Amino acid sequence: MRYRLFLCSEEDIASVNIRDALTASVKWEDDGKFLYHDDTAMMSIPDIHIRAENVDETAKNKGIDAKEMIFLSRHSAASKIPTLTVHPIGNFHDAELGGRPRTLVKASPATMTELLRNMLCRDTEQFKVSFEVTHHGPFVSIPATFIEIGSDAAHWNDKHASKIIADSLLKMNDNEYISAIGIGGGHYAPRFTEVAQKYKVNIGHMIPEYAFKDSDDDDLIRMMKEAAGRSSAKIAYIHKRSMNSATAKRVMNAAASCNLESISSDDLELIGN
Repeated sequence: MRYRLFLCSEEDIASVNIRDALTASVKWEDDGKFLYHDDTAMMSIPDIHIRAENVDETAKNKGIDAKEMIFLSRHSAASKIPTLTVHPIGNFHDAELGGRPRTLVKASPATMTELLRNMLCRDTEQFKVSFEVTHHGPFVSIPATFIEIGSDAAHWNDKHASKIIADSLLKMNDNEYISAIGIGGGHYAPRFTEVAQKYKVNIGHMIPEYAFKDSDDDDLIRMMKEAAGRSSAKIAYIHKRSMNSATAKRVMNAAASCNLESISSDDLELIGN
């Protein structure tokens, strides 16, 4: 069996708390290397996960050939706003926080978007729930997602937050919605979050405007091509209202040159229809 692999970093208190919420919620089998529940395995490592390069190979060497990974993590922000986030990983440019420069890890659009929807369906009044755009490491060779509690130590230790994430992880359902990349907006991607909540679309890699505002067209096209390829997506949701008209035109032209179909919410079917 190819398992979905949860990864816990014992250096990260939020990660440990999510693991503890998972083990308290359902029964897991323990073989000394992994915990198992249905088609899910869970592994703990002593080090921080954003620096755990090729940790999928570490798992494989221990006996798990994972089909995808979900990293259980804290989220840090100076704002200290209570936040629950999910995001794909990789670096559009430098690799200051793990991973490889100018390299994206395969995204799991269906998994990541389903986790977002699951969290939004729970009692999250205290927390802002959102995507984050693509950022940081580690590099792995299989599809990967980070799910996080933020934004400071008080929230990392919030047991309710850990339970929300554990429940969301354990209640994932498969869907066959189309996959799209997101382009534009800021780091917390509120428009892509809203679209994913309302419409039958799964979001993969997201390119914020700050990643391409100082890039030439060739570099923008490079980012789009890799984001689409690593998301198995042929369409792009461009957040035009987040940019001026000249930038929007530039992004639309770049998407066309990548053979990406640009869409808006008018092109999508509402969930529940």
